[in-house]
Amino acid sequence: MTTTPTARLAGRTLMMSGGSRGIGLAIGLAAAREGANVVLLAKTDAPDPRLPGTVHTAAAEIEAAGGRALAVVGDVRDEASVEEAVARAVERFGGIDICVNNASAIALAPTAEPAGQTLRPDDPDPGSAGPTC
Repeated sequence: MTTTPTARLAGRTLMMSGGSRGIGLAIGLAAAREGANVVLLAKTDAPDPRLPGTVHTAAAEIEAAGGRALAVVGDVRDEASVEEAVARAVERFGGIDICVNNASAIALAPTAEPAGQTLRPDDPDPGSAGPTC
């Protein structure tokens, strides 16, 4: 893959959920053309006759074009999958600079209460609340 003269993402690592095909793969290829390392987290491990591409074929496309890619099989809805993807990205590329959530994931269940303190419109001093979820 030929990088652009500016290679705006050289030395940066992009981690993307749902990058095995379509828009996600296009984003991964574009980032690689700009010099980025690309970590793909996707569920599609084996070919499916209904949908083209797997996380492995997407990573192979990026590498065949001259980019650097890491395929991680996992589900963005599963915390352990995300933690594994992050650990592998750090091990392979030294960290993550850009995160793109491109996965089409849906959970038809109530949302749990956030673990941290959240800001409310009527808080007298939002700046004193600390980190929010």
